[in-house]
Amino acid sequence: FRLALIQLHVSAVKSDNLQRACGLVREASAKGAKVVALPECFNSPYGTQYFKEYAEKIPGESTQKLSEVAKECSIYLIGGSIPEEDGGKLYNTCTVFGPDGAMLAKHRKVHLFDINVPGKIQFKESETLSPGNSFSMFDTPYCKVGLGICYDMRFAEMAQIYGQKGCQLLIYPGAFNLTTGPAHWELLQRGRAVDNQVYVATVSPARDEKASYVAWGHSTVVNPWGEVIAKAGAEETVVYTDIDLKKLADIRQQIPILSQKRCDLYGVEMKK
Repeated sequence: FRLALIQLHVSAVKSDNLQRACGLVREASAKGAKVVALPECFNSPYGTQYFKEYAEKIPGESTQKLSEVAKECSIYLIGGSIPEEDGGKLYNTCTVFGPDGAMLAKHRKVHLFDINVPGKIQFKESETLSPGNSFSMFDTPYCKVGLGICYDMRFAEMAQIYGQKGCQLLIYPGAFNLTTGPAHWELLQRGRAVDNQVYVATVSPARDEKASYVAWGHSTVVNPWGEVIAKAGAEETVVYTDIDLKKLADIRQQIPILSQKRCDLYGVEMKK
């Protein structure tokens, strides 16, 4: 099946972001994509100073638009993420809609991006955001998909549990920066893909040098052999790739690590 990643240029005007995102979703669908994904924080600038101002309830304006365009195009749409307000708390939340427009999953970013690299970057999502407390998976006619958001990708256990639960594709909307992007963006994706013999796709906003937080871009798809099979540059674009589940099955047969794990010695489990 064809997967499309929309590396959207995100502006400060929410209505423009929504309009452009939906236009690119339609374009991707017209080119045969059955699963389409948007980037992290696609409807607002990324930054702790913006989350409260741009936050919405779910369902709300942005998710309504996603539902409508998923139904119009008859696709599975991973809605990147948006700042969500619920019960006085803010979350970084990804919603997924099916071909009938119904919401199939809602993933709140589990691991908050709190880092301090002296002289390079300091960022603390926990100043404004609360963490989610659940794994998020959904079924398609093609395969089962596991969701994470950006920093979630650094936690190998999360991807391993998705693999144990039968996911063959992991999708991470994410906005790495100019420090962590060149260092770890591709490395982490290839690691998660090889460890679990799954496809891994990441969807970044396009790079905006004038933004307060400059995203790395380079939305990428990695196959279960650890090969990068599709990759964007820094600009706004749509990345297409055909996901070959027979190749995944062949790799798992050739190197059967999933059945060779020593579960008598160690294990990773989902607690709730």
